[in-house]
Amino acid sequence: MSDRLPPLTALRAFEAAARHLSFQEAANELAVTPAALSFQIKSLEAHLGAPLFRRLNRRVELTEAGQALAGPASEGFQTLATGWRAARRVLDSGLLTITAGPAFTAKWLAPRLFDFAQRHPEIELRFAATLKILDFATDDIDIAIRFGPDEGRRDAGLHQALTIREWVTPMMHPDLAARYPTPASLIEAPIIFDDSISFLRDSVGWGPWFRANGVAPADLHGPHFSQADHAIDAAQAGAGVVLGRVSLAEAALRHGQLVAPFEIALVPQAEFRVLCPKGAETRPNTRAFLDWLAVEVRRMDDHRTGRRMLDATDLPS
Repeated sequence: MSDRLPPLTALRAFEAAARHLSFQEAANELAVTPAALSFQIKSLEAHLGAPLFRRLNRRVELTEAGQALAGPASEGFQTLATGWRAARRVLDSGLLTITAGPAFTAKWLAPRLFDFAQRHPEIELRFAATLKILDFATDDIDIAIRFGPDEGRRDAGLHQALTIREWVTPMMHPDLAARYPTPASLIEAPIIFDDSISFLRDSVGWGPWFRANGVAPADLHGPHFSQADHAIDAAQAGAGVVLGRVSLAEAALRHGQLVAPFEIALVPQAEFRVLCPKGAETRPNTRAFLDWLAVEVRRMDDHRTGRRMLDATDLPS
């Protein structure tokens, strides 16, 4: 038996029919007639020298040989589709797709996009705002901004272009700052809880922050938000004091819509990692965005002035 591969059109017809277990549905997907699809499959079976389907009344089943071929055929066409999309993306010089969490997209990226657009009008940005870990190949992503602890295994094979350190500290509307001038006074303040980073083992919540300031934390109560940007919005509206993430509150702090008056800030054992496929960092569009991002990240350092940063390992138990 020859190892020479059969025609690609015959394999494509088989793959669709094996996936649907229906010649009619496969023909509809490939925009051919059922007779044409059946002809392609018969030619494939002749090439193999054995049937790939059992033709039953109104349905088909894969033979043992068909089952052996179905999985690799499907994987092969998926690989071809991925390679084709990758080749087209290399040639599509005007488009850049970035994925980041919804809160980071809304609070950090979106307010800065006008500046990037002015500097690079030739680049069309597209955003996939999701907490799902998207795949660079199958999801057509150029740059990913992911938050969490070090993901060495998951990030293997990727280029880490930048790291953005997160930290948290009490933030509030300026009108509340005069009413709660000390860490101890916050015990009486309306507290807002941001539960978005509670998944971290070294939780940097209100209890650790009060203990770091020498204050015995009371039994605190207040609204809980699963999305960090919602907690920031509530604090910005004057609803209370939030242990805010600087990455998401940076614009509000810069414009005076929020203030962060206390010295101590907590640094979680997590960070934002800016990732792209290895080699892609040299492409003009990707390089332009990464360079711009690095400049914007450095501007966040202004909010660190006069603060004492405590890692989780530095916190009193």
